[in-house]
Amino acid sequence: MNNQANNKQTADEQAGDNNAGDNNAGDNKAEAAFAWTDAYLLGYGPMDDTHREFVQIVSAMLQADDASFTSHFKAFALHAERHFGEEKQWMESSEFPARECHIDEHTAVMKSVREVEVVLDQGDIDAGRSLARALADWFPGHADYMDAALSHWMAKRSYGGKPLVFRRDAVKA
Repeated sequence: MNNQANNKQTADEQAGDNNAGDNNAGDNKAEAAFAWTDAYLLGYGPMDDTHREFVQIVSAMLQADDASFTSHFKAFALHAERHFGEEKQWMESSEFPARECHIDEHTAVMKSVREVEVVLDQGDIDAGRSLARALADWFPGHADYMDAALSHWMAKRSYGGKPLVFRRDAVKA
């Protein structure tokens, strides 16, 4: 997905994350911590709405028990198709300069989703949980860089200027 996700995965491995294969939803602190925050706001309303839905669906996957996990994963796959398709349409119709790189990243995510769907249908829920964790790790960096640039571009095209974003609960580290 991106280096940030790979770095997080490496940090988890070094810390001895023993929950990777655990089927008890909610035991992993990272799983419980993936929730919407105003830090994800980018200032282009349609994108912010889609991102809220993304966070809700991934969070539901992370917290799902084994019996309901597959239905949550399928809901995510449908959401991702629509989400990434919508952003692709925005990028192409507005001639967004960085569209190829952004579209390529979405394509890579969807490739992973399709690959995991196959093994999930064979009963490998751990593969689905692993992808859900990777999505939660990937999203903040993707939103901060690629989606923020697209949000600014779309707001400038739509409203004549960069978005002004008020983040109620954002905390600087």
